Amino acid sequence: MRSPRSHAPAPSTTVAARTRPPTRSAAGFWLAAATYLVLLAGTNIPTPLYGRYAAAFGFGPATLTAVFAVYVAALVPSLLLVGPLSDAIGRRAVLLPAIALGIAGAAIFAVAASTGWLYAARLVQGVALGAASGPVTALIVEREPNADRGRAAMVAALAAVGGVGSGPLLGGVVAQYLPAPTVLAYLVEITLLLCAGVATALLPDPDPTNRSAYRPRRPSIPKGIGATFATSGAASFVTWAVTAIFLTLVPSYTAALTHSANLALEGAVVAVLFAASALTQRLSFGTDPRGLERLGLAALVAGVGLLCWAGVAGSAWLLLAASVVAGTGQGSAFLGAMTEVNTAAPPGRHAEVLSGFYVVTYLGTGIPVVGVGFLATTIGLLPAVEWFSAGAAAVAVALLGALRRRPSSPAAHDCPEDSPGQQIPPRDHGSSGATSSPGAR
Repeated sequence: MRSPRSHAPAPSTTVAARTRPPTRSAAGFWLAAATYLVLLAGTNIPTPLYGRYAAAFGFGPATLTAVFAVYVAALVPSLLLVGPLSDAIGRRAVLLPAIALGIAGAAIFAVAASTGWLYAARLVQGVALGAASGPVTALIVEREPNADRGRAAMVAALAAVGGVGSGPLLGGVVAQYLPAPTVLAYLVEITLLLCAGVATALLPDPDPTNRSAYRPRRPSIPKGIGATFATSGAASFVTWAVTAIFLTLVPSYTAALTHSANLALEGAVVAVLFAASALTQRLSFGTDPRGLERLGLAALVAGVGLLCWAGVAGSAWLLLAASVVAGTGQGSAFLGAMTEVNTAAPPGRHAEVLSGFYVVTYLGTGIPVVGVGFLATTIGLLPAVEWFSAGAAAVAVALLGALRRRPSSPAAHDCPEDSPGQQIPPRDHGSSGATSSPGAR
C-alpha cells in the first residue's frame, strides 16, 4: 500500500506556495522596471535635439534651460500629490493614466511647431513622471519574485539611470542617421509606452486589502538629523545641478568646441555620464555612505575641471573623459547621500524625510541650470559653463570640509515595510538607493 506521504509536494514547494503572493512574478518585476526605464528615457530624448529646436524656433540658452526647468516645476508637485494616490486606489489606477500622459508628452514633441509646444510637452512629461514614480517603483518592490527589497532597489536604481542615459542616445542616434529627426524617436517612445501600458493593464493589481488612506507626501526634517540632511541634501543638489547642465547645455557645448553637428555624439556624451553613474552605483552598493559622498564630490570636482579643460583645448576626448569622471562622481555622491538620509530617518518617517530629500534634489536639477542659461545669453555658452563648473567645484570642496567636521550619522533604522516605493530616489528625478532619478531623474 502506497504511503499517502508520497503524494505530498516537497515541503519547500508548499512553503513557497503559501508565502509567495500571486502578484510576485519575474515577468511583472521586469515589466515594472522596463516601464520605469522607458518613461525616463522619453523625458530625455529631446536632450540632443534642443540645438535643432533653438535654430528652428529662434531661441537661446535661457529659453532652452527654462523649457527644461518647466519639467521639474511640474514633476515635484505631481510626485508629492499624485504619486501617493496609488497607495489608496491601486498602482495601475495611477500608473496607466501616467503612461498615457507620457505618450501625450512624446506626441506633443513630435508635432511641435513653436517654443510653446516644447513648454507644453515638458509640462506634461513632468506630471507624468511625478505621478508614475511612486507606483512604478513600489511595483518593482512588490513584484520582486523573492521579496528581496535590496535587489528591487538596485534594479530600480539602474532602470532610472539607464532610462535617463538611454534617452539622449536614442534621440541623438535616430536624429543623426534616420529620417524625420524630430519625430521618429518620439514615435519609438510612444510605441514602447503603448506596449508597457497594455502589459501593465493585463497584470493583476496587488491585494486591495493592503491599501491605505490617501496622504500627500509632506517633506519634513525630524530633530536630530538636521546636519546629516543638510550635507547630504547639498551633495545631492550639486551633483544633480551638474547632471542638469549635461542634459541641457553640454550637447550645445559639445557642438561648439568640436565644430561638429553630429547629434549622436552629443547624445553619447550625456549617455556616457549616466553609464558611469550606473556602474558606480552598482559596484558601490553597500559601501560606507560617507566615504561614497567624499569620493563622489572629489570626482565631481575633477569632472567639472575636465569639462573646463575640454572647452579650452577644444577636445572631444577630454569632454568624454569629463563625462566619465563626472558620472562616477554623480553616482557615488548621490548613492552615499541617499543612503545617509535613509539611514538617519527615524522609523515611520522615511517617506517624509525622503520626500524632502527628493525636493532638494529636483531643485538642484531645475534652478542652477536656469541661471546658467541666462548667463550664457550674456557672456556666451562656453564661459557660462566654465563659470558654473568653477562654482560647482567650490561648493563640492566646501561640502568635503563639512563632511569631515560633521559628527557621525544617527543610528541606522530599518526602512518600514509600508513604504517600499519611497526607498527609490530621483530621479527623476531620481532616484534612488533605489532611484527615482531627477533627470528625471
